[in-house]
Amino acid sequence: MSAEPTNLDSWRELPAAQQPEWPDTSALERVVSELQGLPPLVFAGECDDLKVRLAAVARGEAFVLQGGDCAETFAGATADNVRDKLKTLLQMAIVLTYAGRVPVVKIGRVAGQFAKPRSKPTEVRGGVELPAYRGDMVNGFDFTPESREPDPARLLRAYHSSAVTLNLARAFTKGGYADLRQVHAWNQDFVAESPAGRRYEQLAREIDQALAFMHACRADPEEFHTVEFYSSHEALILDYDRALTRVDSRTGLPYDVSAHMVWIGERTRQLDGAHVEFFSRIRNPIGVKLGPTTSPEDALALIDKLNPANEPGRLTFIARMGASRVRDALPTLVEKVQASGAQVAWICDPMHGNTFEAPSGHKTRRLDDVLDEVAGFFEVHRALGTHPGGIHIEFTGDDVTECVGGGHAIVEEDLALRYETACDPRLNRGQSLDLAFRVAELYRSN
Repeated sequence: MSAEPTNLDSWRELPAAQQPEWPDTSALERVVSELQGLPPLVFAGECDDLKVRLAAVARGEAFVLQGGDCAETFAGATADNVRDKLKTLLQMAIVLTYAGRVPVVKIGRVAGQFAKPRSKPTEVRGGVELPAYRGDMVNGFDFTPESREPDPARLLRAYHSSAVTLNLARAFTKGGYADLRQVHAWNQDFVAESPAGRRYEQLAREIDQALAFMHACRADPEEFHTVEFYSSHEALILDYDRALTRVDSRTGLPYDVSAHMVWIGERTRQLDGAHVEFFSRIRNPIGVKLGPTTSPEDALALIDKLNPANEPGRLTFIARMGASRVRDALPTLVEKVQASGAQVAWICDPMHGNTFEAPSGHKTRRLDDVLDEVAGFFEVHRALGTHPGGIHIEFTGDDVTECVGGGHAIVEEDLALRYETACDPRLNRGQSLDLAFRVAELYRSN
């Protein structure tokens, strides 16, 4: 694509949903100015590499595994936390690659997922009303007036926490930890006590045998020793992502260098809104969440706005319909988009449409509902002859009790034991592996 001029601030003239009400605009301006002078977190060439991988997904030749925390926290940017999330993602990818027999594009919800849209601007506890927690990038989780006041200095801390996380992720994926010969080491703390871990260990033994055979044949590809890993987040706080947009010296085109891939959420995908306008100006691979109220006309208009050149790998639609709606709401969307000739990758977010409140007051999700939405997603694509291109999930490497079901049969009464999320409930490691094995089965039978 040839270089072309673009107005990166055209979004400022449009309504921007879900933005904080910063109390000190001069402080925001100082922070934005500082962010503009900081180094990129990712490089434009890496974004283009991911676009190539996603083009393969759109053609039906690969599968996306995208996942991580619902909302990252600054306190979570530690070596142990990053390693454990990466370990879970690698284990899921191994299951999908080996059992599903498909190349897997690995994308983390990491190094930038510090902001979350909220259904209400305020929260009430015990008769006290304060601003809602919007993620560590905006304000604090503690229910106090001081903590809940939006603070633009947090944008800088989000940048530095993202840099630490990316540095750790690169070290783990390129420094030997992600070597396929480590498939057993990833499971040592897990296999004895988990049904999913024991099932994974059997698969790891089969991989060991295959690797031993290839070694005997003097075949030892570089791909076995490192992993391609990409970062992504919802580009919700536009001041942050605009400040980290740079013009690529190779092409003269703008990239949001806060992440390899960014996406627009269901609450901010208005065609006449600021988020869609901003995304239309950057050259990253981008995603859009589509809920059950999305019409085919909406989807086609988003394609026209965000990928008018029909560039392969540019646009991914992330369906988040809910288990009860996916089989009814998704087919017409996929059918109309396919008929238009648009090159779009389709992936399934089976988390956000399946949240409910337990009697204890905890937000939670049933693993059975998550699995059912994924099954419905595959059924729709199978019926239409299209490609089910991936899954987008919220998970953690920790043994939390935030979603019910799974091999350990977590029930609603267990939620309070280890309910640690800063926002929405996440699958724990065992539940994530349960999902990966089910997806592999569905993919092979598709």
